[in-house]
Amino acid sequence: MICLDEFALQLVQDWLAERHRRWPLSTNSYLIVSPLTALHINRPSVGIANFSSLRDRIGINFTQLRQDRFLDEARETADPVRLMRLFGITSYTAIHYVRTAHPERFTIDPTQA
Repeated sequence: MICLDEFALQLVQDWLAERHRRWPLSTNSYLIVSPLTALHINRPSVGIANFSSLRDRIGINFTQLRQDRFLDEARETADPVRLMRLFGITSYTAIHYVRTAHPERFTIDPTQA
């Protein structure tokens, strides 16, 4: 199960409305389609070229975008278990992002060590 926050859910709903407006007869079941694939169910949803042009326009690669999403969620929840469930990442990775987002929670006071 994938949980979306309200903002992400609204983006998906807006995209589905826009997609239906653009291609009302599309039977392609993929969420993200291109003008070439919207009306052809036997074609993949989108090609790497679609994402490459997007990446070039925004100036960030998809690894950075993914990492930024992890960090944003860690800032919001500070719950490594939620990060693990939401993104399918390991406990080590989830704790890394929570530590990065909330370093004040993980500092050790030298007088207490």
